[in-house]
Amino acid sequence: MNSRKLVVRLAAAMTVACASLVSMAAAAPAGEDATLLRVFLKDGTSLVSYGEPAKVGDRVVFSMPTAATPNPPLHLVTIGADRVDWERTDRYAASAREARYLETQAELDYAALSNQVTATLNRVTQNVPVATRVALVEAARRTLAEWPAGHYNYRRAEVQQMLTLLDEVIADLRAASGGERFSLNMLVFADPPTIREPLLPSPTEKETVEQTLSAARVVDTAADREDLLKTALTTIDRSVVLPAEWAAKTRAVALAQLVEERRVDRSYRLLTQGIMAVASQQARMADVRGLQRLELRIEQRDRALGGKRPEVVSSLVAAVEAQLDAARRLRLARDRWALRAPVLRDYQLAMSMPLAQFAAIRTSLEDLKSLAGGSPLMLASVENSAELILRKSAAIVPPDELKSAHALLVSAAQLAQNAVAIRREAVLAGSMARAWDASSAAAGALMLGIQARRDIQASLRPPALR
Repeated sequence: MNSRKLVVRLAAAMTVACASLVSMAAAAPAGEDATLLRVFLKDGTSLVSYGEPAKVGDRVVFSMPTAATPNPPLHLVTIGADRVDWERTDRYAASAREARYLETQAELDYAALSNQVTATLNRVTQNVPVATRVALVEAARRTLAEWPAGHYNYRRAEVQQMLTLLDEVIADLRAASGGERFSLNMLVFADPPTIREPLLPSPTEKETVEQTLSAARVVDTAADREDLLKTALTTIDRSVVLPAEWAAKTRAVALAQLVEERRVDRSYRLLTQGIMAVASQQARMADVRGLQRLELRIEQRDRALGGKRPEVVSSLVAAVEAQLDAARRLRLARDRWALRAPVLRDYQLAMSMPLAQFAAIRTSLEDLKSLAGGSPLMLASVENSAELILRKSAAIVPPDELKSAHALLVSAAQLAQNAVAIRREAVLAGSMARAWDASSAAAGALMLGIQARRDIQASLRPPALR
């Protein structure tokens, strides 16, 4: 057959097919927004996943519908990844994606392909050079040949027939251009997967309840388990289509499980409260051995309760470990304090006179701070006491622990001297501005002196947890 006639016939056939496909796609019912997938467990059961499940570390997270309605309520389910049969789960997801594609998008994509190839073939029928026609037909052939592999081999047979016709056209065009006529039937298609997971129908309301109860048995946490059990009970109570006998029996089982979950929760809550009260007390006492025994007690109590709350026990053990670490640190600090206590007492005794001198001038410094007065006698007394504090402090070498407190007392005495000097200037000049400067110096002296006294006194007390 003449290559031009063959191209025209092929283009016309694809135009008719395209119109038919668009009509079919427009008449097809819209699919659901999400594909219902299945998470298969190693025990052979499966759970419905609304959309793709996500693997996060050693956990799998997915949304499970809890009602058999078009837009069902969803419950976020988290289970261990080691529970999942990934081979079946992945095969099912591939089958579901293919089925959804064939149902919702395949006709439109094939229609778009037909439009594209038809437009190319229509150009071939125009008065263009033979070499251009060959290039156009070869381009159309490449587009057709590559299309099935990326579209689940949809209409694979039709595409293969069109490719055979295009091979004839290309051969004829090449022969017409003076080349040798030969076949280009180089078609290679990827075979469909040999192992397919059959798709399951959407769960009925009864199956949805069973799925919810199945999920409650495999989720990670007690809170999720209780939520799923309550959801199943709510669905049973509201349903008007569930078999009455089955609903009554299933409800009794779910309610018993929920009551048991709550009883176990109370037991572990009491265990946590009791252990943490004892742990806090033992940490304040730096009782390292007592806290170590407490860890053994947690293990024994958990075993007696059936080991039903591993996440609670894990958190409780971590909390006791933190208290144990604090107790060890406190014990170390107390042992060090016991070694250093004689040195600290000697220092406090040596500093008793400077501290007493500072206590004696506190009232006068308060007066300077509040601008309540400053007689020459009072100023001289503060000045003499500050000088004495500085002289005595200079002769005493503080231990390492109290060097900062010692420096604070020295700074307080120096600020007291400044306050006196500035106050004299203010009185002689009648300057309120300088009087306020003296007030600031007195306030600084009081603050530093009081803090130094507190630090020195605190050093004589055994360390404690804050």
